[in-house]
Amino acid sequence: MKAAFKVQGMTCGGCERSVENALNKHPGVQSAEADRASETVSMEFDPALIDRATLAKAIAEAGFHVSPDGASS
Repeated sequence: MKAAFKVQGMTCGGCERSVENALNKHPGVQSAEADRASETVSMEFDPALIDRATLAKAIAEAGFHVSPDGASS
């Protein structure tokens, strides 16, 4: 499944990598690509192994804010 979240707080390439690493360490995430310019992170994941809430929590735990209405599929 593909999804994208609106993520605030990414200001540099290191921030992008932090968000990507926070997602990619979870089983079920096949890919994650953060873009600070558009304030989004796009990902592919297996919904049988991980859900959107867990993905959003991983981003928040990395120190970034996921906009409440920022999820799409």
